[in-house]
Amino acid sequence: MISNPVLPGFNPDPSIIRVGSDYYIATSTFEWFPGVQIHHSTDLVNWRLVSRPLRRPSQLDLRGVPDSCGIWAPCLSHAKGRFYLTYSLVRRYGRTTEYGAQGTSLRDFHNYVVTAEAIEGDWSDPVYLNSSGFDPSLFHDADGKSYLLNLLWDHRRGHNRFAGILMQPYDTEREILTGEPKLIFEGTELGYTEGPHLYRRDGWYYLVVAEGGTGWDHAVTLARSRALYGPYEVCPYGPILTSRGRPDLALQRAGHGDLVEAEDGTWLIAYLCARPVPGTQHCVLGRETALQPVRWTQDGWIEPSDPLPQLDQAADATAADAQVYMFDGALPSDFQWLRTPYPEALFSLSARPGHLTLFGCESIGSLFEQSLVGRRQTSFCYEATTVVDFEPESFQQSAGLVCYYNSTKFHYAYISLDEVAGRHLCVMSALPDPACPEALSRLYPLPDGPVELRVVSDGRQLRFSYRTGGAWQDLEEVFDATCLSDEATLPGHPSFTGTFVGMACQDTSGRACPAHFAGFAYTNRGRRRKRRACHDVAASRDGLLTILSARS
Repeated sequence: MISNPVLPGFNPDPSIIRVGSDYYIATSTFEWFPGVQIHHSTDLVNWRLVSRPLRRPSQLDLRGVPDSCGIWAPCLSHAKGRFYLTYSLVRRYGRTTEYGAQGTSLRDFHNYVVTAEAIEGDWSDPVYLNSSGFDPSLFHDADGKSYLLNLLWDHRRGHNRFAGILMQPYDTEREILTGEPKLIFEGTELGYTEGPHLYRRDGWYYLVVAEGGTGWDHAVTLARSRALYGPYEVCPYGPILTSRGRPDLALQRAGHGDLVEAEDGTWLIAYLCARPVPGTQHCVLGRETALQPVRWTQDGWIEPSDPLPQLDQAADATAADAQVYMFDGALPSDFQWLRTPYPEALFSLSARPGHLTLFGCESIGSLFEQSLVGRRQTSFCYEATTVVDFEPESFQQSAGLVCYYNSTKFHYAYISLDEVAGRHLCVMSALPDPACPEALSRLYPLPDGPVELRVVSDGRQLRFSYRTGGAWQDLEEVFDATCLSDEATLPGHPSFTGTFVGMACQDTSGRACPAHFAGFAYTNRGRRRKRRACHDVAASRDGLLTILSARS
């Protein structure tokens, strides 16, 4: 039984394909590096990360890219023995305000394709396609010809910015677009038509698009035509999948779907969704990937009887897993960093054996070179712990444990130095509130030596603790976890990712003061049936220092 979401935490815009007995899903990574996540499964139930294709400087450099820009909507396809991966590189999410609601929205989208013979293997350098819009995909027809589809963006005042779906022939041998792009579909009254995928089945061309925006009205629309370039007739039964108008559903914001035919001839749809923290409208996990079967009707449409996203409630309620990461020579695959293709400037796994050494770089929230390494939050209720050895020499140097959504939303428990307080622990919070964009906790004096830091969340609140060998010491402040969500945002500031928890180090003096992290532990706690605070549960467990001592 499929337990949704199949890819929990920040894993939006899924593209799914089957090659023989193997299934692959590619998802967006935005400003996180390396670019694009590809997961693999043979049973549609168990998924494993097998590739992040965009990892060389010649493939991708995101330094300076604004929050929630970068890599959008990858589309995975396979033809003539090769894998193709198209994607958008978004460099500007602009919005002018001089005309109010009718203002222009100037954005920079560049679309590329990379290829590989094996999904895990080295992928080619990018081939440029166009810049007319975003969400590119390749359709490989039965006659061997291929076509590029993408949204047409119209920035003009008074025009529909989501202007429809373009299609243009693509020569896979010469790696060039040929002919002229043609508008094949203008969308429905739901609007925000994007995320196109094209298929051929029983003599029909089927077009799947995302509509309604990526918020609470998101939906998947199906259209078809006997001719490749249309006209396309919209499914008379309405969206084939949506959660709009159903606040009772556990999976919300369902849309941006992609179809795949299984080996046994059944069909499934992979789609993005989001889970609000119970009792709120805040999705701290970002947009996730879910998967469920679909059925075709006798008249050639997707079965309209149950277009609702499905969640395995029992599995979600009891989900719990713990992962202890040791830094023994390679960065664990769950971790990513921000923007730069030169990680050696940010961190090292050999500078101090058995440790992840972060070199102090630019300030927390920098859009260029930020020394922050983290993993996705994948459950509302979790505990994360790390051990840091850090000896700051000035107030300009800091390192510690961070819960990070983007440059405007984070809670950061950091060690630093003060002329009066000496070496201390403090929490800096960036809040999506124009009236109060930044807040600091009080200072907690620390002795010399390694410090174990911990954060515990119940979905609504975060609590930080520390210890240096004795009992845990709780910080008196309690922090808002829901502000680290898609919905809590500054006006005009996109929020399309999700919360990461990890390690960070800054040195604004430019001396690259290092911080050495001896390990990292992360425990999901699901949505527990008992109303026992996650903090109380976590407090009874041994910390990472105990684990490290036993290991050594």
